[in-house]
Amino acid sequence: MSDIIERSFKIIEELAAYPAGRTLSELSTELDIPLSATHRLLNDLIKAGYIRKDERHGDFSLTTKVVSIGLRVLSAGGIVDIAQPILERLAYKTGELVRLAAVDGDQLLYIAKAQGATQGLRYDPEMGRAVRLSCSAAGFVWLSTKSDEEALRLVSKQGFEDPDQVGPAAPSTIKALMAHIRATRKRGFGLTVDVFLPAMSSMAAPVYGHDGEIRALLIVAGPMVRLTETRMLSLAPVLLSTAEELGRASSVSPMLNGRLQGKAIQATL
Repeated sequence: MSDIIERSFKIIEELAAYPAGRTLSELSTELDIPLSATHRLLNDLIKAGYIRKDERHGDFSLTTKVVSIGLRVLSAGGIVDIAQPILERLAYKTGELVRLAAVDGDQLLYIAKAQGATQGLRYDPEMGRAVRLSCSAAGFVWLSTKSDEEALRLVSKQGFEDPDQVGPAAPSTIKALMAHIRATRKRGFGLTVDVFLPAMSSMAAPVYGHDGEIRALLIVAGPMVRLTETRMLSLAPVLLSTAEELGRASSVSPMLNGRLQGKAIQATL
């Protein structure tokens, strides 16, 4: 990949996390790109219609053109028509946030959601972000289907999370991580309490495509005061049955059955 293309995508990905915009100097510093090169790339992206500049404050932000690309891919991939109603039903049954993360090469990406909580504390991570493999129920499930060597390679590629950005029970060593992975293999689904974020819980199950390969992970997440370990164990049957339903539905979804991979999924960002 050329430096220009790689840097352009880095700018787009950085701005995706800051809808209010970032200044030229902030982008240059955060992405470690020279100020002059950042300025040139921003101008090119503005001309292409992907970025706009607020002339009053000097901030740069993404346009809806990026969003429209993602929506077109989601529509073509069958996520909206096929998976969304299933996610909505699970969210209604659990009363919590339900997420779908698709396998994309060496990572998992959040691509769809349904919110079941109607009041009180809500947990809602940003769409399009990569799942944190070393400290999430979805990550533990996916890694549990790999050999120990492959699981460690995937985590090493992404890295362990900053302890300040995760829950106090998040594994910070290979030994602790492998304990979670082996427990997940034995249990058959992922379960975390106070791991991916402080005072938050999550559970996850694999979604298999028609070819027997894992295509996605189905996740339920919420505050641990509501989503206790006991409650998650009671919800396990409905989580697993919903994951099976999604797997059967994947036969008519290009994104879920593997006909759309790599760049197509990345475009949903």
